[in-house]
Amino acid sequence: MDGIGTLANTGGSVATDDMKAAVDQNGNGDGVFNVKNYGAKANGKTDDAQAFMTTWIAACRNTSGPAKFLIPEGTFLVGPLVFAGPCQSRPITVEIQGTVKATTDITQYSTTEWISIEDIIGFILTGSGVFDGQGPAAWPYNDCKTNNKCQALPNSIKFSKVNHSIVDGLTSINSKGFHTTVFRCYNFTATNMNIMAPGNSPNTDGMHLSTSTLISISNSVIGTGDDCVSIGHSCEKVTVTNITCGPGHGISVGSLGKYKTERSVSDILVQNCTLFNTTNGVRIKTWAGMVTGSAMRITFDNIVMDKVKNPIIIDQTYGTKKNKASKWKISDVHFKNIRGTSTTNVAVLLECSELFPCEGVELRDINLSYGGASLRNTTTVSSCLNAKIKTFGEQNPPACV
Repeated sequence: MDGIGTLANTGGSVATDDMKAAVDQNGNGDGVFNVKNYGAKANGKTDDAQAFMTTWIAACRNTSGPAKFLIPEGTFLVGPLVFAGPCQSRPITVEIQGTVKATTDITQYSTTEWISIEDIIGFILTGSGVFDGQGPAAWPYNDCKTNNKCQALPNSIKFSKVNHSIVDGLTSINSKGFHTTVFRCYNFTATNMNIMAPGNSPNTDGMHLSTSTLISISNSVIGTGDDCVSIGHSCEKVTVTNITCGPGHGISVGSLGKYKTERSVSDILVQNCTLFNTTNGVRIKTWAGMVTGSAMRITFDNIVMDKVKNPIIIDQTYGTKKNKASKWKISDVHFKNIRGTSTTNVAVLLECSELFPCEGVELRDINLSYGGASLRNTTTVSSCLNAKIKTFGEQNPPACV
């Protein structure tokens, strides 16, 4: 595909010069499709979803070169949207300058997404505007903690089969469910994001990945009521770098092993991140049950913890109430140069499966001191179960024997 490069290895960038030029050259001219020109009212009261869809169809069908779908300044109220390809315009850019608010009546949402972006090669999302999921109106309807058959609230933005793409500058606030999900994507870069929801908002993950390869998430600030970044099943070659995370549940690989369709996870790098006031730091979590799989070649490097409840954790009993063992194999995992404070005494918790003990777990230069409220016990300790570990350099707390 002309003008759109692919990454040679994990950690590369899909932001080729040709794609950037396509954004710049579309500031004016026939390639710009402004939602106001297609009937959007921008009064914050009228549902502009139909105008958005009409604009998208015109931009997607543009044959004169790259196209830009422009959301100008103003407040736009929109219900569920589907931006579907394949598009004749390549790349196609969505630029948001204003504020896009989701409608609050959850009965409008027949799927689990507010905005679905799907089946596109060469997609760019950029701009200084805001996607506002208006979650406070919906969060009281989330009863998943007490109801096993609960209905998930709609996620704000889903990228599905969106390949060779860039998300640069996304601001998402107060999603009803997840802020963003990335599913079946290849060569996808997300950078300079600001994703925010209160710490007590339910299931508002910042970015959730599944069934995707060659993904880069970088230089972003994420604070939510759940995982800042969650790397789910069937993911390969993922880098997460320079993320400030908090509040939330930290940066997680998993949960894994819940569904029969899952494939293994491999080649994950989480590096140069800061986590503050989170319930977990860097975590791998698997369900116990019938599903088998493996998580391997995972590195957490140069991570700062500021008052984190569980800074380093492998949890292979996630969501387990009965005495079952996980059938997922975790191996070749590296925790390197992780430092800061833990609000609990157990700063390192490696709880692996008795069926498939963790192998090749490296702890290198760990320095986690106590930063909790207790004045009686200010020591930090490690706790390990079914884990084969190797240690190098400083070990505070002392590693498991």
